[in-house]
Amino acid sequence: MSGGGPPRKRNFKIEAFKNRVELDPKYAERTWKVLEHAIHEIYNHNASGLSFEELYRSAYNMVLHKYGEKLYDGLQSTMTWRLKEISKSIEAAQGGLFLEELNAKWMDHNKALQMIRDILMYMDRTYVPTSHRTPVHELGLNLWRDHIIRSPMIHSRLVNTLLDLIKGERMGEVINRGLMRSITKMLMDLGPAVYQDDFEKLFLDVSASFYSVESQEFIECCDCGNYLKKAERRLNEEMERVSHYLDAGSEAKITSVVEKEMIANHMHRLVHMENSGLVNMLVDDRYEDLGRMYSLFRRVPDGLSTIRDVMTSYLRETGKQLVMDPESLKDPVEFVQRLLNEKDKHDKIISVAFGNDKTFQNALNSSFEYFINLNNRSPEFISLYVDDKLRKGLKGATEEDVEVIMDKVMMLFRYLQEKDVFEKYYKQHLAKRLLSGKTVSDDAERSMIVKLKTECGYQFTSKLEGMFTDMKTSQDTMQDFYAKKSEELGDGPTLDVHILTTGSWPTQPSPPCNLPTEILTVCEKFRAYYLGTHNGRRLTWQTNMGTADIKATFGKGQKHELNVSTYQMCVLMLFNNADGLTYKDIERDTEIPASDLKRCLQSLACVKGKNVLRKEPMSKDISEDDTFYFNDKFTSKLVKVKIGTVVAQKESEPEKQETRQRVEEDRKPQIEAAIVRIMKSRRVLDHNSIVAEVTKQLQARFLPNPVVIKKRIESLIEREFLERDKVDRKLYRYLA
Repeated sequence: MSGGGPPRKRNFKIEAFKNRVELDPKYAERTWKVLEHAIHEIYNHNASGLSFEELYRSAYNMVLHKYGEKLYDGLQSTMTWRLKEISKSIEAAQGGLFLEELNAKWMDHNKALQMIRDILMYMDRTYVPTSHRTPVHELGLNLWRDHIIRSPMIHSRLVNTLLDLIKGERMGEVINRGLMRSITKMLMDLGPAVYQDDFEKLFLDVSASFYSVESQEFIECCDCGNYLKKAERRLNEEMERVSHYLDAGSEAKITSVVEKEMIANHMHRLVHMENSGLVNMLVDDRYEDLGRMYSLFRRVPDGLSTIRDVMTSYLRETGKQLVMDPESLKDPVEFVQRLLNEKDKHDKIISVAFGNDKTFQNALNSSFEYFINLNNRSPEFISLYVDDKLRKGLKGATEEDVEVIMDKVMMLFRYLQEKDVFEKYYKQHLAKRLLSGKTVSDDAERSMIVKLKTECGYQFTSKLEGMFTDMKTSQDTMQDFYAKKSEELGDGPTLDVHILTTGSWPTQPSPPCNLPTEILTVCEKFRAYYLGTHNGRRLTWQTNMGTADIKATFGKGQKHELNVSTYQMCVLMLFNNADGLTYKDIERDTEIPASDLKRCLQSLACVKGKNVLRKEPMSKDISEDDTFYFNDKFTSKLVKVKIGTVVAQKESEPEKQETRQRVEEDRKPQIEAAIVRIMKSRRVLDHNSIVAEVTKQLQARFLPNPVVIKKRIESLIEREFLERDKVDRKLYRYLA
């Protein structure tokens, strides 16, 4: 029993051996023999009878007693001998058993290597680093590489077997992918350089030859669509092959080989292939084939630019044919509709097949801009298309439908270089719609103006907005006129006046015609009222733009209400006092300009179902020798009969020239203003720079002609806004 005090502390001391330990001279040899026997037993699958603890201690002692070199060299020579024996058994394997034997021996070698490494762990940690020798595991791999993989009898047989199996799989044979995976993994485990130098380089060379031959066969017998399907399938097969039994690093290399041999080398032939190339795909809307071409070609250098260039030249050529085709010019609405259809078609192709690629969208836009501006009537036709839609084409359409159509038109409008010409026509067409009350929807009209304003700024649409303001003001004025003057007017004709601000409306001065007395009286009363309420204004009657509703009684007391133009009304009212009148009589009594009078009489006498007058001799055209009579026998199922004026939808050539002249005149002050703005800020500038700057500033509205810019500069020099430099005549100075 111990007492209650603290335990006594004991001191231990380790003393050195008093006598030096003498090792048995045969110790190292004996110990190595034990270890060597153990290594052979491991390779012979008899490791279960070994004591790994004793073996580890033996190896430990050998290293401890400075026999590390003997141990390492013994290991190396033993493993070398074993591997040479293994190589003989692998070499002896016949046919398909070759790879299986190789793989089985590799598995055995790996297991043996792990056990040997565990036994020699102490040597690995101490002797190997200090002696700069290769670690045990790595040594085992290197020996396997040198004596098995690179053995003259195995190396070429191994590579050829692998390549033959891959070729067989390409030809549709089923191979043992698991075994292939093990073999290629073995090559990778021996080091990436072994995989690459001993297998991959050859694999890529053989693949290039295979695909070079196959692509040549395919291109001779397939159309473009089928060829691309085969190329895509081959590409997917190679990627799948890599994922199953090759190293992941091979994917980029083998796909690059397939891309080069199957796509890059035949790119131009494919896109231009007769009856099935890119153009045929575009024409036939073959979205799937186009999508496949896009995804394959994007993998190779210059692939997409090749598709883009062919598409652009095709678009420009077909677009040019479309806009220059004399047949399509006969119907402006159909002309624009065809342009919109082409745009929709190719927009869909770019969206569905080309993944909305911006570079393709830009190519499409530049192509449209190119060919739309080849025809100088495009601005007029686009305006006529809008006019058609806003008159009748959008009846029953929802707001969304209207927006879609207007947005499409705006897309075409953006392509126009001469936006000011479009504005000129749009103003004329809008004026006719507003004055005749023919617009489908005010909201649609305003929506279109908002879009134009967003695109081109306030200046572009200020006059168009002014036209709407005038219509509203006129309505209020007429209400006030009738409120104040209704007693004075009595039962006379009802007058509805649109007061148009000069400058906002596209009115041309036209000589006033002789109005019937009944109408003239009311007009004079309105003039007196208007000038009485607005000081300093002038009123000019635009009789060429008005309409009238008149009641007429025909034979057998049949009554109709005729909706006619002001000119037609003036002509018809003459027949209240005469049964027949010659062309000369009518021209003298009405003073309507000859061209308008002929169109007016043509619509009254020559249009079937609207012929309230008859003419002698009967013919489609009006001549100055014709005589006109009131047509007693006129009948119609309708009470209200609208008699339109025979008028060309498009402008005639003289009218076109006149409009073009007006546009050119309107451009002059804009060009001059741009020159002055530029020179004010720059003070001194050379001629070419002025031309470039003016073009840049004005291209949103139109592309100014350099010759016109030069003339405007001359004009500004004459008016002393600018002067030429005394020394350099190409330099201009701004005069404040």
